Amino acid sequence: MNSINPAFSFDTNATSPVPLLDINRSNVAIRDEVLQLWTEIYDQGGFIGGPHVKNLEARLAEVCQVKHVIACASGSDALVLALMAAEVEPGDEVIVPAFTFFATASAVWRLGATPVFADIDPVTFNMDPTHVRSLINNHTKAIIPVHLFGLSCDMSAYREICEQQDLWLIEDCAQSIGARYQDQLVGAIGDMGCFSFYPSKNLGGFGDGGFMTTNDDELARKLRVFANHGMTETYRHEYVGINSRLDSLQAAALWVKCRQLDEIAQQRRENAERYRQLFAEAQLDRDLILPTEPTDCYHVWNQFTIRVPDGRRDEVKAALAERKIGAAIYYPTPLSQQRCFASLGYSEGSLPHTEQACREVLSLPVFPGLTMSEQRRVVAALQNAWHQPAALRAAG
Repeated sequence: MNSINPAFSFDTNATSPVPLLDINRSNVAIRDEVLQLWTEIYDQGGFIGGPHVKNLEARLAEVCQVKHVIACASGSDALVLALMAAEVEPGDEVIVPAFTFFATASAVWRLGATPVFADIDPVTFNMDPTHVRSLINNHTKAIIPVHLFGLSCDMSAYREICEQQDLWLIEDCAQSIGARYQDQLVGAIGDMGCFSFYPSKNLGGFGDGGFMTTNDDELARKLRVFANHGMTETYRHEYVGINSRLDSLQAAALWVKCRQLDEIAQQRRENAERYRQLFAEAQLDRDLILPTEPTDCYHVWNQFTIRVPDGRRDEVKAALAERKIGAAIYYPTPLSQQRCFASLGYSEGSLPHTEQACREVLSLPVFPGLTMSEQRRVVAALQNAWHQPAALRAAG
């Protein structure tokens, strides 16, 4: 373990908190324009569907470089709707990562199918294509790679697997709008892409919301019908769908916020690069493991997630909290070990890279508007927490 670099200093008297996320720093610039649109919608009374949703869908089709965008009520619904369009049903298996948010697996479960959990690549945190390939059998219907933390999966590998095995390829892009793999935008590579407008996302709304992407006309038709109770005409139902519509208030605000998307991604990328420089300056890059950006990917940094080794992650997180530094664990428990999936029979040790990540990961503030001074405070607090004498740690 290296000693503290005395050249790396910070203001020990600084006490203002550094939040994990401050949504208002990017929202304040569009406040007046959003409120004006909301007032117009309020006065007009058109709260569901209408031109605001259509305008947003058209704008997102340009942003994601796809033929079709279908708005819906949440990123979780987007996954369910995509699986419905793929005709996933009881008896089918869908391969998903165990290191991701719950919605990826729960969408499969809700349709009566079986989520099959794959391990991750320990460097990227994304699902490992080699392990995925080993899990395919006659019951496999689809694969859902998750572009975790804003970094694209190895989509060449997944396209090859799905083409060879005749499987559906559904991208979970909830954390990764604007991310690219070999100059292709996520959501435009597989059969369908599923996105979230949850407020913490890079294109975060003012409540729940989501959308789906596809370049297939028939899939687009089915997704739109499924999201509206399976209704093809008024009170005529081709399918048993669900009620999953984006309201006009959200659509109007998101249409405005779309203009910020490139700037948001760029600021997050600059913050990530600044962390690299600060970690090197503090000589912490030798002790803590920093996230990477493969050369064929464009990372949009929804999270900046480090690894804290030696079983010290929780101790370090607690030390940051004492210094009013926001940090979070995404994710503390593999989905394969959640109680609701106990019947699937995954034992401890079955997904070793996932389980190790759950013990070590710690996400730091990386939101747009984060200042250089705040980032120095984050790294300085990490430096102090990491180098705290062992006797003092034991006493605490």
